[in-house]
Amino acid sequence: MLIALASDHGGFDLKEAVKKHLEKRGFETLDLGTDSAAVSVDYPKYGELCGRTVASGEADLGVVCCGTGIGISMAANKVPGVRCGLCTDTYMATMTKRHNNANILALGGRVLTVDEALPIVDAWLDTEFEGGRHQRRIDMLDDIR
Repeated sequence: MLIALASDHGGFDLKEAVKKHLEKRGFETLDLGTDSAAVSVDYPKYGELCGRTVASGEADLGVVCCGTGIGISMAANKVPGVRCGLCTDTYMATMTKRHNNANILALGGRVLTVDEALPIVDAWLDTEFEGGRHQRRIDMLDDIR
């Protein structure tokens, strides 16, 4: 499974920690940038890039990080076919996969520590989409243009 990662400067350190964690778990990663926390960059560019990479099928899933996770998740969700969930705890991560079949996870590098974020990543990855009644709602989301 290939997981795309993208961040702005505010999420860079968390993205790097998540990337190492994913690789340790045996996942292949595709780092879409940014490459440093030292230079301010625009989160919409990176959210869109990850969104397009996942929506096109080039990557199976994605993780995006900015300072709060809010802006970059908004950018990713502008891409048709993306269901990006911003999560701040493991319950949210489980439910965003179980009921919403989120294909991108958003995290905030200034609101979560690495020790808080990695269990969120694991909960999201280790949860299966429940399907059933939830599929109808996913279809409704996908119909919104």
